[in-house]
Amino acid sequence: MPAPIESLLPDLHEDTQLVHAGTLRSQFGETSEALFLTQGHIYENAEQCEARFLGEESGFIYARFSNPTVAMFEKRMAAFEGAEAARATATGMAAVTAALTGLLRAGDHVVAARALFGSCRYVIEEHLPRFGVDSTLVNGTELAAWQAAIRPNTKVFFLESPANPTLEVIDIEAVAKLAKSIGAKLVVDNVFATPLWQKPLALGADCVVYSATKHIDGQGRCLGGVILASNEFIQTHIHTFLRQTGPAMSPFNAWVLLKALETLPLRIRRQTGTASILADWLADQGQVRKLIYPGRADHPQAEIVRRQMGGPSTLIALELEGGKAAAFRFLNALKIFRISNNLGDAKSLAVHPATTTHQRFTPEARADMGIGDGLVRLSVGLEHPGDLRADLTRALAAV
Repeated sequence: MPAPIESLLPDLHEDTQLVHAGTLRSQFGETSEALFLTQGHIYENAEQCEARFLGEESGFIYARFSNPTVAMFEKRMAAFEGAEAARATATGMAAVTAALTGLLRAGDHVVAARALFGSCRYVIEEHLPRFGVDSTLVNGTELAAWQAAIRPNTKVFFLESPANPTLEVIDIEAVAKLAKSIGAKLVVDNVFATPLWQKPLALGADCVVYSATKHIDGQGRCLGGVILASNEFIQTHIHTFLRQTGPAMSPFNAWVLLKALETLPLRIRRQTGTASILADWLADQGQVRKLIYPGRADHPQAEIVRRQMGGPSTLIALELEGGKAAAFRFLNALKIFRISNNLGDAKSLAVHPATTTHQRFTPEARADMGIGDGLVRLSVGLEHPGDLRADLTRALAAV
């Protein structure tokens, strides 16, 4: 039973959509979204079962294909992103891998920005070549580099913006236009921006992927991922791949994520505001050799940030004088920020990318991505800004 508010949703603000979009109520008329912990479904007769499998009748078949609770999460995310369709996955990397694998075939070529999360680089550089897909990594901030990397068999462009962990920002609209000019698809990992601050589909991207584990849950509870695109894109490239290979999101995780979406705007706005305060303060500290934050005028791509983002980020990158030893002293002196490779959490987190998320790369490859031994990534949480600044003050004193 769809909620009566559904007809109003396209004209409502995001905050309202994130409370109501996609709600399916059972015959019991529950207030909160129902959690359907079931693998399968019963059919009234064999004819109905056949019609469901043929796609002639809408409805649920099997939890690997779809589930009522998961479907609510997908519809709510689609409304938030401004997408026609969405498919949820078990993890963020399942979303990235499915989006790329669903698009590519042996003999194809993908161009990707070199500044990527370590696991994304693995998929591009090591996983896809096993199946006959070549790749070229480029400086994503230089449109000419994308152009120069194009081959006759280039089918996909892939990027993160802002990138993990350097917060490099790429001109999504320009890259999207280039992709379209050669008939390629652009897939954007939008995790660091969140759907609140950046809408890649509106900028021309064909597909957006998220690790819902990060800001969407935002409270360190569960894993999840989501792929968003047009109906045609999802049906042509994603639906059958997910249905047959099975990286399905669990109904329980979908329920947790649904409840998290209700508070996402409140959390992200607060975290972004605090991150902006801390970034401005950190930039003036002598121990910080370099401060990178998309909300500052000294960000290398500040003009692009102003043009394509509605707000900066909850993430800060800082390079400390003294390399790895200084970074470790800084991290070990923190009391409120906790050392963790996760991000987007209500709790403030800090990590040393060179020895964690990007440790498998050579020092030369890390340097090429802008990841020095003194680089620390901060994920700003919901704590009071004054307490977080005091914590950073103590940590900088230890450097």
